[in-house]
Amino acid sequence: MTRKEDLALEENQAAENTPMATTDTATVENPAESAEEVTTRSTSANEEDEPLSFDEFLNKLSPRVADQIKSEQNFLKAVFSGVLAGLIGAAIWAAITVTTEYQIGYMAIAVGALVGISMRYTGKGLGQHFGIAGAVIALMSCLLGNVFSILGFVANQESISFFNVLMMFNYEQLIPIMKESFSPIDLLFYGIAAYEGYKFAFRTFSQEEVQQLSERS
Repeated sequence: MTRKEDLALEENQAAENTPMATTDTATVENPAESAEEVTTRSTSANEEDEPLSFDEFLNKLSPRVADQIKSEQNFLKAVFSGVLAGLIGAAIWAAITVTTEYQIGYMAIAVGALVGISMRYTGKGLGQHFGIAGAVIALMSCLLGNVFSILGFVANQESISFFNVLMMFNYEQLIPIMKESFSPIDLLFYGIAAYEGYKFAFRTFSQEEVQQLSERS
């Protein structure tokens, strides 16, 4: 093979390799672009799942739809369900405390969440008074759980029914007994319970729900 033929062969090989390099470069760049698109879509999806505050919610709705949502609020129903949930939570708290003979402070947090969530789903509240009522009911339910626990211990010691103790107990002794069993950490649990009763009592809306409501306007 002559020198000229060798040079021509090398030029042909170089020409064939050039498109392949370009193709490889494009192949490397495309996954990076796809990753950015996936990240953008994931971020948008997460933003759609985040709940909106009351003000953000109202700003995204027409006045007619906003008024319709406000009309669905039922404060009395929320209070009733909150009190009922608080009684159930207090009874469960007392039963666990008497059975284990140990007061579990985390039960106060569970009671607060139970009160708030029940008020949210039944009352569909948006106003501040729903949260305040949730906090008060949650706190009172925690105190009631302590009272039920004391009565339960007395019933066990005296070998009589809980309801008999409930009727015959000298409630003048209740406060001294509660003071004796009080621990500073109880304030922390009661505070968290009240906060959860307040926080969970409000109705929340996701971006998807707001979009559906906006389409109705």
